[in-house]
Amino acid sequence: MSTATPRAGLPERLALRSADFAERWFPDAWVFAVVGVLLVASFALGFGATPHATADAFGDGFWSLIPFTMQMAFVVIGGYVVATAPAIARVIDRIARWPRSGRGAVGFVALASMLSSLLSWGFSLVFAGLLVRALAKRTELRMDYRAAGAAAYLGLGAVWAMGLSSSAAQLQANPASMPPGLLPITGVLPFTETIFLWQSIVLTGVLVLVSLAIAWWTAPRGDAARTIAEFPEALEATAPLPAPGPRRPGEWLEHSPLLTIALSLLGFGWLWLEFRGKGPMAAIANLNTYNFLFLSLGLLLHWRPRSFLDAVTRAVPSTAGVLIQFPLYGGIALMLTGVPGADGETLAHRLSTLFVQVATHDTFAAVIGGYSAVLGFFVPSGGGKWIVEAPYVMQAANELRFHLGWAVQVYNAAEALPNLVNPFWMLPLLGVLGLRARDIVGFTFVQLVVHVPLVLGLLWLLGTTLAYQPPVLPS
Repeated sequence: MSTATPRAGLPERLALRSADFAERWFPDAWVFAVVGVLLVASFALGFGATPHATADAFGDGFWSLIPFTMQMAFVVIGGYVVATAPAIARVIDRIARWPRSGRGAVGFVALASMLSSLLSWGFSLVFAGLLVRALAKRTELRMDYRAAGAAAYLGLGAVWAMGLSSSAAQLQANPASMPPGLLPITGVLPFTETIFLWQSIVLTGVLVLVSLAIAWWTAPRGDAARTIAEFPEALEATAPLPAPGPRRPGEWLEHSPLLTIALSLLGFGWLWLEFRGKGPMAAIANLNTYNFLFLSLGLLLHWRPRSFLDAVTRAVPSTAGVLIQFPLYGGIALMLTGVPGADGETLAHRLSTLFVQVATHDTFAAVIGGYSAVLGFFVPSGGGKWIVEAPYVMQAANELRFHLGWAVQVYNAAEALPNLVNPFWMLPLLGVLGLRARDIVGFTFVQLVVHVPLVLGLLWLLGTTLAYQPPVLPS
C-alpha cells in the first residue's frame, strides 16, 4: 500500500516555517521575563522614578508571589500524578478501543483533551498524550500521528483558561494570592463572576465544537496519513517501568498501601468537610483545595507510595519554568504599581490611561484581547502574564465601566490563542509523543486562523450583555 503524502497546503507550509523559525531563534521564556524586568525598570526610571525606589520595588516584589508560584507548580504536579496513575492507564486503554477510523480517533483525542483541560491543564497534556499513544497501537485505524498530537494539544491551545485551573480566575478568587496593589483595583472576583458566567460557558462550548470540527476535517486519511511507524523516536516506549518491590526492610512501607489508606482517610475527610461547609463552587475556587484534591486523588490512584513518589519526581522538571519565572513577574508587578514617577504617577496608571484613550467601553474586549494574544507569544505563562497585565488592564476596565469578571475572561480566551503556535507549553506533550513542535504546528496553525476572529468577535458580542459592577473588597 502506498504511503505517499500529498503536498502540504499554503497554511500548513507557512505554519511549519513559523515553527522552524521559533524553534531556531526564540530563546527560553525566562529570557523574555528578564527582558520584561529590564524594560519596566527602564520605563520607570525614564518617567522620573528614583533608582532606589525601582530596585526596592523589584526586590520586594520578587518574593511576593511565592504562594501563587507554589500553587501553580502543584497544578502541574497534581495533573501529572493523576494522569500517569495505573488506574488511569487502564481507562485510557479501554477508551482507546472506541474510535472506528483514523479521523474519528483524532476527533476523539481533541474532545478528550479539551474536556479534561477544563478540570486541569496539567492533567490534560499528559492524559491526551497517553491516549494518542494508545490509539497509535491500533494500526488498522491508520491515524495520522501528527494530527492526533495537535488534537491532544487543543486543551491547552483552545479552552484551558476557561476552566477550573485558569490562573487568572483562580488568582482573582483568592485575595491572599494577589500581588500587592491589585486587590484594591479588582476586589475579589468569585468563579460566578468569571468562568461560571453563562456567557463564559457559551463561549467555551462554541470553542470546543469549532475546534473539534477543525481537528476532524483537517486530519489526513488513508495513504495521506502519517502513522507512528514513520516517527522512529515516537516508537520508543515512554511509559515508566513498574517500580520493583522492596529490596530492604526499610522500604516495605513504600510499597504497602497502608500509608495511602491512612492518609487518604484524612485527606478526603477534610475535602468532604470543606465541600460540605463552603459548597462545591466556593470550595473548588480555592486554589489550595483544588490542588489538594488532585494530589489526594493521585495518591489514591497510585495506591502504593513508591509509585506516587516516582510520578511526583517525573513531574517536578516540568515546573522549572514556573518556579524560576514567577518571582520575576512579581518584581515586574510591584514596579508597575508601586513606583511613582516624577509626577507621582505609576506605570500601571500610565498604561491604564493609554488603554482608556485607545479603547472605549464597546471596543475594550477586542483591544485587550488582541493585545493579550500578541503579548502571550512572548510571555507564555497565563498566570505570570496576568500578574503583569492585571493592574493596568483592570484599572482601565474600571474607568471604562466594563464588567470586571468579563475582563478576566477576555484575557483568558485571548491568552490561549498564542499557545496554538508557541512551542513553550507543547514541550511536556511532545516529550510523551516523541514528536517535534514542527510536526504538529501545521494543524494547530489552522486552528489559530479560525480562532482569532471567532474569539475576538464572541468576546465583544457576549460582553455587551453584561453590566459593570464596582470592585468588592473582602471584609
